[in-house]
Amino acid sequence: MDIRHLEYFIEVVRQGSFSKAANTLNITQPSISKMIKCLEEDLGVTLLYRQTKHLELTDAGHAVLERAQQIVSLFQNLSGDLDGVFNLEKGKINIGLPPIASSTIFPQIFGEFNKAYPGINIQLFEFGSKRVEVGVHEGSLDVGLICSNTSKPDAYDLLPMVKDPLRIIIPPSHPLAQYSTVDFSMLSAEPFILYNEDFSLHDRIMEACAATGFEPQIICKTSQREFMIRMVEANVGIALLPGHICDELNKTSILSLPLTNPEIYLQLSVIWKKDRYLPFAVRKWLTFIARYTQLDTIKFQ
Repeated sequence: MDIRHLEYFIEVVRQGSFSKAANTLNITQPSISKMIKCLEEDLGVTLLYRQTKHLELTDAGHAVLERAQQIVSLFQNLSGDLDGVFNLEKGKINIGLPPIASSTIFPQIFGEFNKAYPGINIQLFEFGSKRVEVGVHEGSLDVGLICSNTSKPDAYDLLPMVKDPLRIIIPPSHPLAQYSTVDFSMLSAEPFILYNEDFSLHDRIMEACAATGFEPQIICKTSQREFMIRMVEANVGIALLPGHICDELNKTSILSLPLTNPEIYLQLSVIWKKDRYLPFAVRKWLTFIARYTQLDTIKFQ
């Protein structure tokens, strides 16, 4: 039995005649009669009385007709849903991203994609980069936005999006305010307001401190950018933020200065797991990002 058997049975009942149903379906009458006979044999019941002038449904025929109509309707809806998926009109994408992404071009890309493909539902999950990687690896996230220098080339494919140098932020009264740039070694005695451990920038800053020969004095760790800024304004300590965020700060209450020796970059990239099937909606999202950021075309596995 296949879906055609049910469709032909429904049409025979609708027309009340094998010949009329055959004309409507553009097949021969013997063919449709054979189809209905096969359906009856598969189900082990008689569906139609054929001895009368007009076809009549048996009790079993009434029961099968009701279910057949439901099945055919579901099948037709499924076909429509698949058409929407293949035409990239529908779908769902789970994206993990760190809080710092809110101050990048990501919201603009998200808005443009949503306008272009309103049928694709995007769910955003805000975590630090390390937790985003775990989500992509385990499959709870389709794609993730992370600090790219933490990614594992053997496990993920990667699409670079942002490269932004970190700057030190201080109140205007701070002694370092007299300098145009700050050597990283000049921070050895400064109290740090640092990112939580699940943020990759935490590791980058700690590595830079170690490379410069000191262990930072950490006042507190946080995932909240606004908390960092308020603590710096209160002269509790210093913090390091990406340049695009520093550009938005109120320069009357807080200053940002470039760092040297070494420079530290926020390098955000989109990642997805290698050798994993990517739904069409996810492929469209990745292609959209590549085009939007004027990067090379992505070659999917």
